[in-house]
Amino acid sequence: MREDVRTADFTGSLKAATTALISALETVVAGGCSSIVVCASDCRLAKMGGQEEMFFGDGSATAIVGKDDVIAEYKGSFSLSVDFVDRFRSPSSPFGRAWEDRWIRDAGYDKIIPRALNSFLKKYDLKLEDFSKVLYCCPYPSERRKLNKKLGLKEDQIQNFLMERVGDTGVAQPLVMLASVLENARAGDNILLLSYGNGCDAIWFEVTDSIGRLKESRPLEKSLDAGVELDAYEKYLVWRDVVPFEAGLRAEHNPPVRWSLVWRLRRAILGFCGSRCTRCGTPQFPPQRVCVNPACGAIDEMEDYYFSDKEGKVASFTGDNLAATVNPPQIYGHVLFEGGGKVLMDFTDCNLDTLHVGMPVTPVFRVKDYDRVRGTTRYGWKVKPV
Repeated sequence: MREDVRTADFTGSLKAATTALISALETVVAGGCSSIVVCASDCRLAKMGGQEEMFFGDGSATAIVGKDDVIAEYKGSFSLSVDFVDRFRSPSSPFGRAWEDRWIRDAGYDKIIPRALNSFLKKYDLKLEDFSKVLYCCPYPSERRKLNKKLGLKEDQIQNFLMERVGDTGVAQPLVMLASVLENARAGDNILLLSYGNGCDAIWFEVTDSIGRLKESRPLEKSLDAGVELDAYEKYLVWRDVVPFEAGLRAEHNPPVRWSLVWRLRRAILGFCGSRCTRCGTPQFPPQRVCVNPACGAIDEMEDYYFSDKEGKVASFTGDNLAATVNPPQIYGHVLFEGGGKVLMDFTDCNLDTLHVGMPVTPVFRVKDYDRVRGTTRYGWKVKPV
């Protein structure tokens, strides 16, 4: 197969996210869909004490592709497909493997990224100076300095790899870097995204006047600022299921998830959708048929009401040291949401010493627990301090 033939690999390479993004962009441009959501996530496990354990970070990023009020306009792309094996993992192994680092740097990043860049510039008759920012993923600091010089990038064109803040998030890294650039971009900026992995994708965006909406919300910067440092290496090993841990007798009671019930209540469980009485206006969760307001009591007079975008305040809380959890104590309590509604919630990204009644909190969609017997992960809504 020629190397300029694009492959539809959405799962098995480091550039899977940008390959999916290009397909989504071209589908919307062609009129096949009005909008598409592209989600890139990676959680790579590394052996203890190795370089990859220091490099790797878990991450996820989502891009919404559409035609209306876009913050960055898709201008073109080029894909280079190379059957270059540097890092790999067998389905039966939790850990990946890699060939010699020097060879990965010299024969991989140093050769493939410049080839993709030059082919892209030739395709659209452009120069590197036409771009405000040029992004590419490479976890080796020395190789990045070498590539910056080889590509001829100016200092203001270089984008931080975010290694110090998030590490190398694998498949998610190109979209994470793109989000970081867009949060500081100006209308008219041209951005070139290069995504390495079994070849290299090159995608060209032009920032529009609608970029102000993203600069106001700054979702990536807020997420990074809200991060909580892990206070013990042992917690990481337990959370990644690398070492066994004692969770007590309560952990042995592990009934299966009732998927039929999850399906019936999916809007409440996954969407944090409750109900609001149309007679008295009282919000309630979980959704009810009978209004919980004792002064009302209306039956079947409810409308959908989402708590997912509502902030609230801590009404009460406790730390349960007897609960079966990988991060004791399990903290939960009542949250009074703005606009009404008191809900019993799990707390995350906090500890007992920092919590207090009246503290502002916001809902977040997180892992609730991991069923190690059946190998399934259960998700749900928690709250964290604002």
